[in-house]
Amino acid sequence: EVQLVESGGGLVQAGGSLRLSCAASGFTFDDYAIGWFRQAPGKEREGLSCIRSSDASTYYVDSVKGRFTISTDNAKNTVSLQMSSLKPGDTAIYYCAARFYPGPAVLRPPMDYEYDYWGQGTQVTVSS
Repeated sequence: EVQLVESGGGLVQAGGSLRLSCAASGFTFDDYAIGWFRQAPGKEREGLSCIRSSDASTYYVDSVKGRFTISTDNAKNTVSLQMSSLKPGDTAIYYCAARFYPGPAVLRPPMDYEYDYWGQGTQVTVSS
């Protein structure tokens, strides 16, 4: 059974940092891309970043480039999203998701309809 479990959300002041983690199980980690998404109240779900552990390729959307860093711990089948310089506009529920996407195809921007497995989400609130 595929499982994705997010952790690390919380309340932080603007300018602060948080580190989200996504623990994956039930599939061959190297054959999948893991993406981070978020959904703010009243807004559509937005893809932020993705990574594939087999070749360490990554992708970031412009709104988080330079502020967020995605990484993997292959020994633990975990993907992390280090978020810094947080803004109130980053307030949302953050989700990790997985899609079968083995190399060597170039990693594409994270689109939610392409991801098959989802975690339950973790709330991030950035206060001004």
